[in-house]
Amino acid sequence: MPDDILDYLVIGAGPAGLQLGRHLAEAGRSYLIAEAGPTPGTFFATFPRHRTLISINKPHTGTDDAELNLRMDWNSILSDDPELLFTKYTETYFPPAAELLRYLADFAKASELRIAYDTRIASVERDGEFVATDQNGRSYRAQRIVTATGVSLPSVPAIEGVELAEQYATVTTDPRDFLDQRVLIIGSGNSAFETADNLVATAAVIHVAGRSGIKLAWKTHYVGHLRAVNNNFLDTYQLKSQNAILDGNVREIERDGDGFLVTFSFVRADEIVKKIRYDRVICATGFRFDADPFVGTAKPKLVIDDRFPEQTCEWESTTVPDLYFAGTLSQQRDFKKATSGFIHGFRYGVRALHRILERKYHGVEWPSVEQAATPEAVTEAILARVNRSSALWQQFTVMGDVVVVDGDTARYHEELPVSYVHETNFGQGKDTFVITLEYGPDHDKVDPFDITVKRTKQNDPTAAFDAAYLHPVIRHWRGGEQVGEHHVAENLENEWDKPAAHVEPLVKFLAAQLQ
Repeated sequence: MPDDILDYLVIGAGPAGLQLGRHLAEAGRSYLIAEAGPTPGTFFATFPRHRTLISINKPHTGTDDAELNLRMDWNSILSDDPELLFTKYTETYFPPAAELLRYLADFAKASELRIAYDTRIASVERDGEFVATDQNGRSYRAQRIVTATGVSLPSVPAIEGVELAEQYATVTTDPRDFLDQRVLIIGSGNSAFETADNLVATAAVIHVAGRSGIKLAWKTHYVGHLRAVNNNFLDTYQLKSQNAILDGNVREIERDGDGFLVTFSFVRADEIVKKIRYDRVICATGFRFDADPFVGTAKPKLVIDDRFPEQTCEWESTTVPDLYFAGTLSQQRDFKKATSGFIHGFRYGVRALHRILERKYHGVEWPSVEQAATPEAVTEAILARVNRSSALWQQFTVMGDVVVVDGDTARYHEELPVSYVHETNFGQGKDTFVITLEYGPDHDKVDPFDITVKRTKQNDPTAAFDAAYLHPVIRHWRGGEQVGEHHVAENLENEWDKPAAHVEPLVKFLAAQLQ
């Protein structure tokens, strides 16, 4: 392969691009990271607009266990350098976005990554290998491209007259610009409520309109749903402070003198359609992937209202071989179910992606540890991991450890995407145990503050299958079929180490499965 053809071109030097770059450098692969801005993490120079992150930062956990601490550190990029942790930058629980920018710049510098700044990839074509051209006409050739640009463009709903609305990405954040005004905010996520909270003290009336109602993160366990840090607006609504939540659809936005007349169809009220006047309309309906630079045979198929590229279990485009996606774009695989849209989730996805690439293109097998295949030894290994792992904790359900048993030996593999295990027949038909942390199937219908429910199931192995709270699940696969399933009893402090409640039932299950 000619020297000027890269193994990997990584587009975007955000958290995902930086972490992948470090993995590639450590593996000795030829790579380049192309970053559109002058520094890493350009997105975070603007977003979130009100400059407070919703990713938690907790440096004081009462333990010096680095793996456990990552459960409460949602901003650090994975590395083997204990100095490259975001928790060393601030003690603020919901930290300022400026600190993340500073951290990303330091990470890139300390890692000595190959980054071309102020390099916006304007086009990507396929001519045997990929040819990417920047805004200045310079071309970069690569065997593979990993796109880690995130969702960089506003996702604008198909509403008649929506062009009259101001966009979350550009609307003023000075609350005094909204003095005594009637404001409609379209959207039901954190950006909409972040905007509403900012205007509570100055706007006369604020309505937040969403098509599917409000979903609270503390109930659904999806951290992209409305977070408590942004939900003060709900208090003003329920206590009749001139604000309201509108459940339904905005059908049309029309000019009405200096303001706007908005046609709204309600889904839970007696009035079917109503016209409401506002002084300002703000669209805060999320973001989408910018596919415009990809042309011809390099253009990926889009899904979810054309917001994301469709991906395989390897985070590869379903229509463009050797085109991969990392970071928040990888959430297409578990959209609104897990945490792949956020640093504390996709950092494990990036590490898994690198291992997939190493296995697929460079003949490097997934890291594993060999151990005895006895029920007691396998139980000890499983419980040791679920009691400490941050990857299984953050990427519940979608990422798991895998134990492959072959005769008297077993190999323990950490942190594989569960879909990858099944779709690639990982384990080659041998006795394969997939270990995940999961909530119960109806967890979003259970009152998370009802302690009577939790107490009846604490450390009770007979009730483990009905557990709604996070708990370990072990599934036994053989020859592509599931032949066994075991749920470890839930525990309030997530410590699955009690002999009668956790250890002995798992040993018994494994003994029966391995016979």
